[in-house]
Amino acid sequence: MLESPPLSLYIHIPWCARKCPYCDFNSHASEIELPQAEYITALCDDFDAELERTTSAKDKEISSIFIGGGTPSLFDVASLEKLLVHIREKCALAQSLEITLEANPGTVEAAKFREFREIGINRLSIGVQSFNDEHLKALGRIHDGREARAAIEIAKKAGFDNLNLDLMHGLPGQNPKQAINDLNVAFQYAPAHLSWYQLTIEPNTLFYRTRPSLPEESLILDVQDQGFRILEDHGFQRYEVSAYAQHNRECVHNLNYWQFADYIGIGAGAHGKLTNAEIDTIFRTRKLKQPAHYLNNSINRTAECIQIKKDERVLEFLLNALRIKQGFSTKQFMTRTGVPFSSIEKKVEYLTSKGLLSKTGHKVSTTNIGYGLLNSVLEEFL
Repeated sequence: MLESPPLSLYIHIPWCARKCPYCDFNSHASEIELPQAEYITALCDDFDAELERTTSAKDKEISSIFIGGGTPSLFDVASLEKLLVHIREKCALAQSLEITLEANPGTVEAAKFREFREIGINRLSIGVQSFNDEHLKALGRIHDGREARAAIEIAKKAGFDNLNLDLMHGLPGQNPKQAINDLNVAFQYAPAHLSWYQLTIEPNTLFYRTRPSLPEESLILDVQDQGFRILEDHGFQRYEVSAYAQHNRECVHNLNYWQFADYIGIGAGAHGKLTNAEIDTIFRTRKLKQPAHYLNNSINRTAECIQIKKDERVLEFLLNALRIKQGFSTKQFMTRTGVPFSSIEKKVEYLTSKGLLSKTGHKVSTTNIGYGLLNSVLEEFL
């Protein structure tokens, strides 16, 4: 029986100071003054329209808000405060609400960070990527290692104890020692959360068109093995493929995604997922991608609204739920998909016999071996 899951809110602010050559997100470099007032008004209208889309969203409280981009910290504090006030007036918010803001070291100011904290933003995600100047230059970042360190110090002084640092490895010209050194530098600041992942070359990026020279696969595997051990030694638990957290400091918003729960998506190119249990329906939404189109189409900013068919829900659920270490319960599978667990039980048993999945009572999770072969595991459910 399909049930209505928890609800989060994703807000996309698409502008950044410079488009990085590896980035395939909907981000747009802007050399002109940002249309902050117009965009905040559009976001407020977009949010209201989403609340009207389905009663399942209207009647639930929001458990987390994630403001991503682009570089959302480019916006003024007053602009983001106006948006958050509007959201608070329109719907119920969880008492323990997590509000994350993405920021880049090259665009931070001490006063601005303190003010972000004062308007209710209580989690900061800083896109450090590396502390090595040469590697940052190769990645096209606008900051250097000194600015990265300063940004973290500013954030901590501003009261952000719930702090995530984004780090990448497998960078052009990077050797294993340098990759591990980035982790060691990050540990000096005692962050609550680390997103540590390998640089991948994605289509529609400059790196895809002009591929840089990357470390050999054997070196990358060596870095990963060393990194997993050192992260664990410093008290970080790997709770998702590329996410590591101190005890009870997992990102609430991202867990909501991976548990196949619901989320409203507002802003240019934002994606959403909403469940209407009353009519046994799950659908995904996508907003107009280009900022100009999004701003100019005040009547309808939705580019797509597609129903997820029942035979597609299983794979979509597993694509998310098998990424997290805690896995999922058989009840959660049934209430989030509306499909009986018996439909996948034999395949789960087969993968368990191969050591790729683990089933303990009513709990299913990916083993360490299965984690390294996750694509192969998922292919079994196609």
